[in-house]
Amino acid sequence: MDRQVRTVLEKDRIISLDIMRGFAILGIFLVNMLSFHSPYLYIDPFEWWDSPADKGAFAFIDIFVQASFYPLFSMLFGYGLVILRERAMAKGLGFGGMAARRFSLLLLIGIIHAFLIWHGDILINYAIFGFIFLLFVKMSGKNMLLTGILLYIIPNLLFVLLLFATVLFVPPEDLSIYDQEEALASLQAYQNGSFSEIASQRIQDWSSVNNLASLPIMLASIFPLFLIGGGAAKLRWLEEPVKNRAFLMKIMLISLAAGLLFKLLPYITVSNLGLDYMQDIFGGPLLAIAYGLGIAVMINNGPGFLLPLSYVGKMSLSNYLFQSIISTFIFYSYGLGFYGKVSAFWGTLLVMVIFTFQIIISRFWIARYYYGPVEWLWRSFTYLKVPNWKRKG
Repeated sequence: MDRQVRTVLEKDRIISLDIMRGFAILGIFLVNMLSFHSPYLYIDPFEWWDSPADKGAFAFIDIFVQASFYPLFSMLFGYGLVILRERAMAKGLGFGGMAARRFSLLLLIGIIHAFLIWHGDILINYAIFGFIFLLFVKMSGKNMLLTGILLYIIPNLLFVLLLFATVLFVPPEDLSIYDQEEALASLQAYQNGSFSEIASQRIQDWSSVNNLASLPIMLASIFPLFLIGGGAAKLRWLEEPVKNRAFLMKIMLISLAAGLLFKLLPYITVSNLGLDYMQDIFGGPLLAIAYGLGIAVMINNGPGFLLPLSYVGKMSLSNYLFQSIISTFIFYSYGLGFYGKVSAFWGTLLVMVIFTFQIIISRFWIARYYYGPVEWLWRSFTYLKVPNWKRKG
């Protein structure tokens, strides 16, 4: 492979980014597992799982994990794109064509993932919003960061006000987001259905979340985070963690306190649509910022016990897809057929078992190859060159 391209691909990796990606993959898996094994889209989790262990496991995920790790990954996505652009431009490589190919293949992978493997795909959204990100990529770091913050706060505040107004004027029984019939249909399809019946249910589940009505919320909750991450990259917050330590610590502590306050709102007050939305839409990203900056601060003297997360993070796309493949095999009827038979508590334990396996396999793989298998394909298409992915020795 051309030495210039190899330099762009491998030189100066920021270890904290790999650790954050690995941590994000763990958090995403904890949340996704609820939908892998149960009709989570359509149920009230505190009624569906009624044992103390299940309630405790779900409450932990709801407070510390839910809506915190896709924002972390979204910010890392923007951060990585800015770094990729800067390094490519420094070597005289055109970024526009590279990015277009990169997002196009990501979109294709997302479509395959969403419609043939699991309905909860996020890659389609990342690819589409990635194209939009190119319109902002030339902005300065401060302007990109400010634009991202404003694009996040203003629309979501309007959504919160709209939801609170809805709660005031619409009877509670008409606002339920739970659907017992749809839950039973999911159980029937994924437990006992043929592959085509499962595919049909998968498409229906994907469409219930990804549609024109939900597009404004999806756009307002994901795309601005690309800009926030990209702005942080242009300001080089993570490249100089020692220099920025005091600043990063201040932001981390403020984000942690505010994030936990938002996250606990439905537990310390009366839950409703407005508070539930605030819990996730503001509490989630604030905790994500706290988690990410906490990692950046902690590894000043070396990655230490966090290093295993970097193995998963270096091949995050492969690991994300692996989680969907192994989980649907465990739970769907064309595999082991355990759908609907695993609770929140046992599903959480299963995540830890599978993720430990992913750490071991990822370490083995990274010791022998530069990239994960899907990352290798993605990079080959991005650069229109087949990289030498096997390490010497």
